[in-house]
Amino acid sequence: MSLPPPIPLAEAQERLLSQVEPLGAEEVPAAEAVGRYLAADVSARRTQPAADLSAMDGYAMRLDDLAGPWRVVGRSAAGHPYSRSLAQGEAVRISTGALVPAGAGAILLQEEAEREGDTLRLMVGGEPSPRHIRRAGFDFRQGDALIRRGLQVGPAQLALAISGGHASISVGRLPTVAVLDSGDELSADPASCAPHQIPASNGAMLATMAKPYARTVRRIGPVADDLEAMLAALGEAEGADVLVTSGGASVGDHDLVRPALERWGATIDFWRVAMKPGKPVMVARRGPQWVLGLPGNPVSSYVTAFLFLLPLLRGLAGSGQPLPARIETRLEGALPAVGERQEFVRAWFSGQTVRPVNEQDSSALGALSAANALIDRRAGAPAAISGGLVSCFLLDCSRIA
Repeated sequence: MSLPPPIPLAEAQERLLSQVEPLGAEEVPAAEAVGRYLAADVSARRTQPAADLSAMDGYAMRLDDLAGPWRVVGRSAAGHPYSRSLAQGEAVRISTGALVPAGAGAILLQEEAEREGDTLRLMVGGEPSPRHIRRAGFDFRQGDALIRRGLQVGPAQLALAISGGHASISVGRLPTVAVLDSGDELSADPASCAPHQIPASNGAMLATMAKPYARTVRRIGPVADDLEAMLAALGEAEGADVLVTSGGASVGDHDLVRPALERWGATIDFWRVAMKPGKPVMVARRGPQWVLGLPGNPVSSYVTAFLFLLPLLRGLAGSGQPLPARIETRLEGALPAVGERQEFVRAWFSGQTVRPVNEQDSSALGALSAANALIDRRAGAPAAISGGLVSCFLLDCSRIA
């Protein structure tokens, strides 16, 4: 069998994502939009704050009446404004967030005030100031753009949208996902596993990775290394927006994913990527359905899912920046020169430096579990010395640019 040459990772990701179109939009209650991607710009339907508010606890007085003394004529509290306009020589007790009374233009801080009954005086060094007033519209004004299409809604964006007058938000539809793992060596029961078997952990891992970006995730398998069994399993994935397989995507006698996909009617876009771990990655289409064939080794499956499956799901869900975010940090320890394939070194990021974990075998789940970062090393890169800068991805699968 003549094998296609592996293609560079950046080219493979570009070929994948250049074909991705968001699945459409739906309007959901604002609180249900967290974690979703905006399908349209969010603009302010109101001004925030809608009127001048006090930024501090103290007293409000006229801007042309800053020397005192003053007579305290009332109170303005948050949600309970003072109803009259201030006259010369008058002041109002005011709390943080309260409406500044009509006619007032300065706030005297509580700790700079001296009060006896209704008589208010300046303490030595005290100074009423307009800087303690949050002016109407200082945060945003009606019609202002608040959040751009394609951004992910987090707690801060949720609060901003609600403050802007939105009870519901238009977000991208989430894809449905089917996860299929295959291999005669896989046991569905991790508590009852013969010496020639291994627990089927990849399906659970991939389904968990996909869950934040999917409407539903369905697991299929484990499926035996048999072409008819594989075709039957593929039939169970009918209707899923994305089918991701684990195992069987290489070139061994029992690697049946590619021939099964071709019999099923899928068209292979590309197969084999110049990366380590994870070279036997496959991307295919069957009508509108996406198919990702990932390696069976668990670390390879995880890394390729991080770099292909999650960006695909984010793109379908409407993300404007589906690829994971990079950071640059200092290397703790040394790394050898890189060969012909781009390498992803499992590592621990301390917040200051990144240190490779001891075991880099593509089957070592203990080492993967001990890692929270991938060091990205370009093909042909020279040896890296301790203290040098390296590019990394943080392995929080919900993190985006």
